[in-house]
Amino acid sequence: MKKIFSLTILTFLFVCGAQAQNVQLHYDFGGALYNKDLDGRPVLTSTVEMFKVDKWGSTYFFIDMDYTSDGVAAGYWEIARELKFWENPFSVHVEYNGGLSNMFSYQNAYLGGGTYTYNHKTFTKGFSFSTLYKYIQKNDSPHNFQLTGTWYVHFAKNGLCTFIGFADWWREKTAHGNFIFLSEPQFWVNLNKIKGVDDKLNLSLGGELELSHNFGGRNGFYAIPTLAVKWTFD
Repeated sequence: MKKIFSLTILTFLFVCGAQAQNVQLHYDFGGALYNKDLDGRPVLTSTVEMFKVDKWGSTYFFIDMDYTSDGVAAGYWEIARELKFWENPFSVHVEYNGGLSNMFSYQNAYLGGGTYTYNHKTFTKGFSFSTLYKYIQKNDSPHNFQLTGTWYVHFAKNGLCTFIGFADWWREKTAHGNFIFLSEPQFWVNLNKIKGVDDKLNLSLGGELELSHNFGGRNGFYAIPTLAVKWTFD
């Protein structure tokens, strides 16, 4: 579930000047919907995310862990740095992806390139687009590329709802072809935006929809929903 074996870039939190850390817990319906192909797929995944801005750009990372009744089945992380020493929407992007399961390790991936970021003046919506070179260590064809789009929209009264996500398309030689697509749009209801609820209750309810093609060793297209809770730290 989530980004295990994804070699993706960001689930990016764009708001320049903002800082955010959160913990998510997802219940995955992949095994129930695709029981023939995904039998035994872990149903619980936790995600820890951190995004922090400084005067030289920003740092983002997340760590995913999949859980079964026997314990942790897999762990995966990405860390990315946007470098920016100028006043325009372009930044230099560097990134590492990697992890391991209880059966094997995921190949190291190193990415570098450029990112264009747009934020509305109210910071209620925005997007970014990255063009990246991607080196997948010990892959049969290690030199690749990746295109990534990310977005966020805060809407409804006082930002009650958030729609955020990413879409990746990259080249990677696999048994099912040379290209992989992955997108994970998320929808959240932010409870502290409801009238009468303490604004320190940083709890959100929602989920995501994993849309993929030839991803994670699977052939073809899959649409896998989750239900989730998220706590955001001030």
